[in-house]
Amino acid sequence: MIKQSIFGRISQLAKANINAMLDSAEDPQKMMDQMVRDYNDNIAEAEQAIAQTIGNLRMLEDDFREDEQAASEWGNKALAASNKAEEFRVAGNADDASKFDNLAKVAIQRQMQAESEMKTAEPTIASQREIVDKLKSGLNMMKEKRTELASKR
Repeated sequence: MIKQSIFGRISQLAKANINAMLDSAEDPQKMMDQMVRDYNDNIAEAEQAIAQTIGNLRMLEDDFREDEQAASEWGNKALAASNKAEEFRVAGNADDASKFDNLAKVAIQRQMQAESEMKTAEPTIASQREIVDKLKSGLNMMKEKRTELASKR
Protein backbone atom coordinates (compact mmCIF):
# COMPACT_ATOMS: atom_id res chain seq x y z
CA MET A 1 0.00 0.00 0.00
CA ILE A 2 1.29 3.39 -1.01
CA LYS A 3 1.56 5.92 1.76
CA GLN A 4 -0.24 9.18 1.21
CA SER A 5 1.84 12.27 1.11
CA ILE A 6 1.40 14.84 3.82
CA PHE A 7 -0.31 17.20 1.38
CA GLY A 8 -2.74 14.49 0.27
CA ARG A 9 -3.69 13.74 3.86
CA ILE A 10 -4.14 17.45 4.68
CA SER A 11 -6.26 17.89 1.56
CA GLN A 12 -8.45 14.93 2.49
CA LEU A 13 -8.81 16.21 6.05
CA ALA A 14 -9.77 19.69 4.81
CA LYS A 15 -12.39 18.24 2.44
CA ALA A 16 -13.84 16.13 5.23
CA ASN A 17 -14.05 19.12 7.56
CA ILE A 18 -15.68 21.33 4.90
CA ASN A 19 -18.26 18.64 4.08
CA ALA A 20 -19.00 18.17 7.77
CA MET A 21 -19.54 21.92 8.20
CA LEU A 22 -21.89 22.01 5.19
CA ASP A 23 -23.82 19.01 6.47
CA SER A 24 -24.28 20.63 9.87
CA ALA A 25 -25.26 23.97 8.31
CA GLU A 26 -27.92 22.44 6.03
CA ASP A 27 -31.40 22.71 7.42
CA PRO A 28 -33.75 20.33 5.58
CA GLN A 29 -36.72 22.57 6.31
CA LYS A 30 -35.00 25.59 4.77
CA MET A 31 -33.90 23.53 1.77
CA MET A 32 -37.49 22.38 1.15
CA ASP A 33 -38.77 25.94 1.54
CA GLN A 34 -36.25 27.13 -1.04
CA MET A 35 -37.23 24.34 -3.44
CA VAL A 36 -40.91 25.30 -3.11
CA ARG A 37 -40.02 28.98 -3.78
CA ASP A 38 -38.01 27.94 -6.85
CA TYR A 39 -40.94 25.89 -8.14
CA ASN A 40 -43.29 28.83 -7.55
CA ASP A 41 -41.00 31.09 -9.59
CA ASN A 42 -40.70 28.52 -12.37
CA ILE A 43 -44.46 28.00 -12.43
CA ALA A 44 -45.04 31.75 -12.74
CA GLU A 45 -42.60 31.93 -15.68
CA ALA A 46 -44.25 28.92 -17.33
CA GLU A 47 -47.71 30.46 -16.93
CA GLN A 48 -46.48 33.63 -18.64
CA ALA A 49 -44.99 31.61 -21.49
CA ILE A 50 -48.23 29.68 -21.90
CA ALA A 51 -50.31 32.86 -21.90
CA GLN A 52 -48.08 34.41 -24.55
CA THR A 53 -48.17 31.27 -26.70
CA ILE A 54 -51.96 31.05 -26.40
CA GLY A 55 -52.19 34.71 -27.41
CA ASN A 56 -50.04 34.04 -30.47
CA LEU A 57 -52.18 31.02 -31.32
CA ARG A 58 -55.37 33.04 -31.08
CA MET A 59 -53.94 35.72 -33.37
CA LEU A 60 -52.98 33.06 -35.91
CA GLU A 61 -56.45 31.54 -35.71
CA ASP A 62 -58.03 34.98 -36.18
CA ASP A 63 -55.85 35.60 -39.24
CA PHE A 64 -56.87 32.19 -40.59
CA ARG A 65 -60.55 33.00 -40.14
CA GLU A 66 -60.07 36.38 -41.85
CA ASP A 67 -58.35 34.68 -44.79
CA GLU A 68 -61.15 32.13 -44.93
CA GLN A 69 -63.77 34.86 -44.97
CA ALA A 70 -61.84 36.85 -47.57
CA ALA A 71 -61.56 33.80 -49.83
CA SER A 72 -65.29 33.26 -49.58
CA GLU A 73 -66.07 36.92 -50.28
CA TRP A 74 -63.73 37.07 -53.27
CA GLY A 75 -65.27 33.89 -54.62
CA ASN A 76 -68.73 35.41 -54.35
CA LYS A 77 -67.52 38.61 -56.05
CA ALA A 78 -65.95 36.59 -58.88
CA LEU A 79 -69.21 34.71 -59.38
CA ALA A 80 -71.24 37.93 -59.38
CA ALA A 81 -68.86 39.57 -61.88
CA SER A 82 -68.97 36.51 -64.11
CA ASN A 83 -72.77 36.46 -64.02
CA LYS A 84 -72.90 40.18 -64.86
CA ALA A 85 -70.48 39.63 -67.75
CA GLU A 86 -72.74 36.87 -69.07
CA GLU A 87 -75.76 39.21 -68.87
CA PHE A 88 -73.90 41.82 -70.93
CA ARG A 89 -72.83 39.16 -73.45
CA VAL A 90 -76.43 38.01 -73.88
CA ALA A 91 -77.50 41.65 -74.34
CA GLY A 92 -74.81 42.05 -77.02
CA ASN A 93 -72.59 44.44 -75.04
CA ALA A 94 -69.13 42.84 -75.45
CA ASP A 95 -67.14 45.78 -74.02
CA ASP A 96 -68.94 45.76 -70.66
CA ALA A 97 -68.83 41.93 -70.62
CA SER A 98 -65.05 42.11 -71.04
CA LYS A 99 -64.75 44.57 -68.15
CA PHE A 100 -66.70 42.28 -65.83
CA ASP A 101 -64.67 39.26 -67.02
CA ASN A 102 -61.53 41.15 -65.98
CA LEU A 103 -63.08 41.95 -62.61
CA ALA A 104 -63.93 38.27 -62.16
CA LYS A 105 -60.30 37.32 -62.94
CA VAL A 106 -58.99 39.78 -60.34
CA ALA A 107 -61.47 38.46 -57.77
CA ILE A 108 -60.40 34.86 -58.48
CA GLN A 109 -56.73 35.82 -58.06
CA ARG A 110 -57.47 37.40 -54.69
CA GLN A 111 -59.49 34.34 -53.67
CA MET A 112 -56.56 32.10 -54.59
CA GLN A 113 -54.17 34.34 -52.65
CA ALA A 114 -56.35 34.13 -49.52
CA GLU A 115 -56.62 30.34 -49.88
CA SER A 116 -52.84 30.11 -50.26
CA GLU A 117 -52.36 32.09 -47.05
CA MET A 118 -54.78 29.73 -45.30
CA LYS A 119 -52.79 26.68 -46.44
CA THR A 120 -49.57 28.30 -45.25
CA ALA A 121 -51.03 29.06 -41.82
CA GLU A 122 -52.49 25.60 -41.14
CA PRO A 123 -49.20 23.85 -40.18
CA THR A 124 -48.16 26.79 -38.00
CA ILE A 125 -51.46 26.71 -36.15
CA ALA A 126 -51.18 22.95 -35.64
CA SER A 127 -47.65 23.24 -34.25
CA GLN A 128 -48.67 26.11 -31.95
CA ARG A 129 -51.54 24.00 -30.59
CA GLU A 130 -49.10 21.16 -29.96
CA ILE A 131 -46.71 23.51 -28.16
CA VAL A 132 -49.54 24.86 -25.98
CA ASP A 133 -50.56 21.33 -25.04
CA LYS A 134 -46.98 20.40 -24.13
CA LEU A 135 -46.52 23.57 -22.08
CA LYS A 136 -49.77 22.94 -20.22
CA SER A 137 -48.82 19.35 -19.40
CA GLY A 138 -45.38 20.51 -18.23
CA LEU A 139 -46.99 23.16 -16.06
CA ASN A 140 -49.33 20.59 -14.52
CA MET A 141 -46.35 18.35 -13.74
CA MET A 142 -44.56 21.27 -12.09
CA LYS A 143 -47.63 22.05 -9.99
CA GLU A 144 -47.88 18.41 -8.91
CA LYS A 145 -44.20 18.39 -7.96
CA ARG A 146 -44.64 21.63 -5.99
CA THR A 147 -47.60 20.14 -4.14
CA GLU A 148 -45.55 17.03 -3.39
CA LEU A 149 -42.67 19.15 -2.05
CA ALA A 150 -45.03 21.26 0.06
CA SER A 151 -46.57 18.14 1.58
CA LYS A 152 -43.12 16.73 2.36
CA ARG A 153 -42.23 20.00 4.03
